[in-house]
Amino acid sequence: MNAEILDLLVLLQMICVIIVAAYFITRTEIFTEALERRLSFGSGMYLILFFGILSIYGTLSGVEVLGAPINVRDLGPMVAGVFCGPVVGIGAGLIGGAFRMGLGGFTAVPCSLSTALAGALGGAIYYAHRESPVTVGTAVGFAVGMEVLHMGIVLLISRPFETALNLVSQVSLPMILANAIGMLIFAKLITNLLTERRTKAERDAYHEELQRKKAELQIAADIQQTFLPKSIPTPKGFDLLAVNCPAREVGGDFYDAIPLGQGKTGLVIADVSGKSVSAALYMALSRTIIRATATWHPDVSLVLADANTIIEEQSDSGMFVTLFYGVLDEKTRTLTYANAGHNPPLLLRAGATNFGRLMPTGVALGAASEQEYGAEQVTLLPGDLLVLYTDGVTEAINGSNEEFSEARLMETVLSVREHSSREIIREIRDVIDEHAGGEPQFDDITLMVLKGV
Repeated sequence: MNAEILDLLVLLQMICVIIVAAYFITRTEIFTEALERRLSFGSGMYLILFFGILSIYGTLSGVEVLGAPINVRDLGPMVAGVFCGPVVGIGAGLIGGAFRMGLGGFTAVPCSLSTALAGALGGAIYYAHRESPVTVGTAVGFAVGMEVLHMGIVLLISRPFETALNLVSQVSLPMILANAIGMLIFAKLITNLLTERRTKAERDAYHEELQRKKAELQIAADIQQTFLPKSIPTPKGFDLLAVNCPAREVGGDFYDAIPLGQGKTGLVIADVSGKSVSAALYMALSRTIIRATATWHPDVSLVLADANTIIEEQSDSGMFVTLFYGVLDEKTRTLTYANAGHNPPLLLRAGATNFGRLMPTGVALGAASEQEYGAEQVTLLPGDLLVLYTDGVTEAINGSNEEFSEARLMETVLSVREHSSREIIREIRDVIDEHAGGEPQFDDITLMVLKGV
């Protein structure tokens, strides 16, 4: 047993050299071709030569027992066959086998034959795993089985039989263990390499997806900002201001103030379902249609009915838009409106503390065909205040997942009711930021404030 342990230690020293060489070859583009099963003729010849030399090294550095060298000669062809295919495996096995045959000895023929078989059988395993990489357990099991077969061939062919049997009894365990350990280390190296490559591919794919997402968000933001008015008119007798604060993942909020002539202005605030580029494109479509229908019809009900018909016909994605549209008349100080499923604007009368709500008069645009929209009218006297908003305002959350809420919005508006529209909007935004406490904004925040002066 002591002799066997010493033989095993010598073989393990040989394996260390082979593993160092193997590590460097696995990091080459040539070996990558083999793993991806796209090996060119030149690369295949290079690998045959490399693993053939490893097989020769395994022979030369072996330990002689009873006139026959014990070694890890089969390791090179086995690895070549299992991981690089039968052509490389057989080529390396023939090189190693031919060299062993040249050394002579009573085991020359069975040992040479076994080395060639090691490469061929490794190639068979390669083909048997066409759909998935060879596992570590399969590779090590093959190495053990191959060395058992090697010992059997020696007993079958070598003569005198007694000498062959004596040889096998001394060298079988060290050679089986050494080749198994060598295959284990090599298979682990390749498994780690495949894991690294897979991780890198996943990381690259994630990075590409992230870049694509950033590009989409930028495109969506550009579309949204392009279609928002650069400035809005100031109706006589009123203080009007609107603002849009896009979220990181851009939605489809928009507002508009459409000059209609004769002292009338069309006021729009809307929220498109969805996020990113699709929402931004839908927002652009909706704004264009609303602007067009607003110039066709003086009746706000017909504006939304026609807009709904066009939007519903043009959309096959299941998207919709909630929208408030009102016509402000400077002369009569009236706001005639229709509300397509949008958050009810808040109306605070001068001197009052209770809010009124301009409730929906129909469903969201694009949600269903052939819809009718009712029209309502309110008078806005000096001191009256109307706050229009999207759900990004009331649904802004803090770290406890608590929404800002309509109640907080009302409380904030009451506290600054005497201020200008600009200051009211600034205060609402500041209070929302304070409520969020650093939590990311997940939806667009759009506000429009109309104050009678």
